[in-house]
Amino acid sequence: MAGGWTRDGAVQDQIEDTVVDAVLAARASMPSCESEPFCAICGDDIPEGRRRAIPGVRTCVTCQSGRDRPLTSAFNRRGSKDSQLR
Repeated sequence: MAGGWTRDGAVQDQIEDTVVDAVLAARASMPSCESEPFCAICGDDIPEGRRRAIPGVRTCVTCQSGRDRPLTSAFNRRGSKDSQLR
């Protein structure tokens, strides 16, 4: 149910257009070059399946997993002030 001067379903159309735009932008930013046969970090072979699945891949699964791991902090930023003083 739309309000004012808009037709019914106008809000849903805006949501769908936003999603489509985001998908197109993500696809445009993906590399389209040829994948490397060897990992750029450790030099191990990159499996053929990974090279076909991810165009432009430059790292093996092990090295990419290490790069994707979030950095941890020694500080407890969510805890109380007392927990940060330890």
